[in-house]
Amino acid sequence: MKIAIDAMGGDHAPAALIAGGFEAARLSGGRIELVFVGDEQCIKEEIERQKKNIGPARYSIVHASQVIEMGESPGEALKKKPDSSILVAHKLQKTGEVQATVSAGHTGAAMASALFVLRRIPGVHRPAIGSFIPSGEGVTLLIDVGANVDPKPKNLLQFAAMGAMFMSKMMGISSPKIGLLSIGEERGKGNALVKEAHSLLDQSNMNFIGNVEGRDILLGEADVVVCDGFVGNILLKFAESLIKVFGGHLKAAIKERVLSQAGALLMKPAFDSVRKTWDYEEYGGVPLLGVNGVSIIAHGRSTPKAIANAIREAAQTVEFGVNDSIRKELEILRGMEIVTE
Repeated sequence: MKIAIDAMGGDHAPAALIAGGFEAARLSGGRIELVFVGDEQCIKEEIERQKKNIGPARYSIVHASQVIEMGESPGEALKKKPDSSILVAHKLQKTGEVQATVSAGHTGAAMASALFVLRRIPGVHRPAIGSFIPSGEGVTLLIDVGANVDPKPKNLLQFAAMGAMFMSKMMGISSPKIGLLSIGEERGKGNALVKEAHSLLDQSNMNFIGNVEGRDILLGEADVVVCDGFVGNILLKFAESLIKVFGGHLKAAIKERVLSQAGALLMKPAFDSVRKTWDYEEYGGVPLLGVNGVSIIAHGRSTPKAIANAIREAAQTVEFGVNDSIRKELEILRGMEIVTE
């Protein structure tokens, strides 16, 4: 399987992208072939610098002369930079030269590029970004986390369907529990968007458990939590800060007490387990669901480990046929005539 890697995207490009790519290839046992997209000379020089630390892998380089910077407007940048690494990477997927794309660069540009080049899965109104949130039961998929700040109720219905299929295929959950994020569990709670979306979800064939509140996400009450991208993005950024702040306070408290330091050594395996659960590196990236292809968006500060996991996620999304399942689920919803196009 060939996977395109936007080698120029991210805070640590191209070093982290290349190291992570070779690590993913190693872990796959040679099943994954890497296609690094970006400044060819820069990529070659970085591979040469890392050659002592990276093992053998099948790879190729596709030159792209431009890079979309973090401060640029996605729409304008795509027009002004037709040879940008993220755009070229998605075009390789469109022509069938690769099966998936991974980028740690400009999130908005990655989304816009995927939508412009790959288009939408037939029947999808708006693609959405899903993100894993650790919970008491494992992980919960929060969708949307930034692609749609002002969606319609029918969009939330589709977000639920796409999220459910992703969790079913990727996590092996036969009938994912879907919750609608609101300010109360009662059916009548929430704004107009939530109330109407609740009605649509109630009529669907999905395992909809009703409204859930913010606390229910960490408790693992639902496998998929649906919300608009404005709320979802704020919630995601807040969750990302939790472990950092908690970890900082814990380290400071331990340093103040000698006995605590001794206890911390004994508790290190437990601390490492908690850290691993909340570490974004373990989850790699977030999928852009609804586009007619596979596009994984990694964190801008992704390390090689995070990139390797993002590539693994991309490969599994292809192998498990996530998009085919989404197509079938949307056909069922259309057949039920819950909403009109």
